[in-house]
Amino acid sequence: MPKLSSNQLQEYHDNGYVAPIEVLTKDQAFEIRKEIENIETKWPDELKGAGRNYVHMISPILDEVCHNSKMLDAVESIIGKNILICGTTLFIKNPNEKGFVSYHQDAKYIGLEPHNWVTAWVAITDSNENNGCMRMWSGSHKDNLKEHDQKFNEGNLLTRGQTVKNVPIEKTTPLILKAGQMSLHHPAVVHGSEQNNSNDRRIGFVIQSYIGTNVKQILGKNSVQLARGVDKFNYHEKIERPVSLLNEGDLKIKKRENDNLQDIFYKGSPKKGSY
Repeated sequence: MPKLSSNQLQEYHDNGYVAPIEVLTKDQAFEIRKEIENIETKWPDELKGAGRNYVHMISPILDEVCHNSKMLDAVESIIGKNILICGTTLFIKNPNEKGFVSYHQDAKYIGLEPHNWVTAWVAITDSNENNGCMRMWSGSHKDNLKEHDQKFNEGNLLTRGQTVKNVPIEKTTPLILKAGQMSLHHPAVVHGSEQNNSNDRRIGFVIQSYIGTNVKQILGKNSVQLARGVDKFNYHEKIERPVSLLNEGDLKIKKRENDNLQDIFYKGSPKKGSY
């Protein structure tokens, strides 16, 4: 199967991201949206706040996204053939809400080292400047990790409102994606997004992150799924794939992993938020 081209790899290494990558059809993306909205309708509290983490653990349809062969081929081009799924998150911005994501670096607070990992952002709906697409500070991954303020500001979809100072917004690049397309970004690239000013939801399904089997969690603990290859290191507990929607056992695992994640995100910081 095709992996990233040499030009795409060069784009990733130069800029800290690569996009767009074709991974799903529009119909497949729409089916994923229906699954998300079905859960929201039948179990209205399940995907609120921190509940938007680890959604692949409670839905076979969402789990299948993480194991998509086109996505794994692209990821393999960057981190190698032995791939673990460390977590997932839904970034949902409803029309005209004040939801935004402050400019930050994933590697600053996720605790995964070395940085042999990559975040996949899959557009379930179109993502553009009008509805609050991601914006990237190209090349910022080549510098040391930057200081982040913790703002806990209203509407910020990040746990602590982690914010890099003095980001040149006018120099950032919007990642415009059609439903079914994906971007991949480096752990250290500075990125963020504005609020949704459109009349429809903006839904991103994020694998945060695909990690090489040589990557450790230094701030706490994560459980993982094996997506491809073999794991000779066994740094993380393995979890099975879900077999049915909102299975009771899977819900318990999701809660456990979310508790672990909150401990990682709030390491050394008072817990003032839920997401």
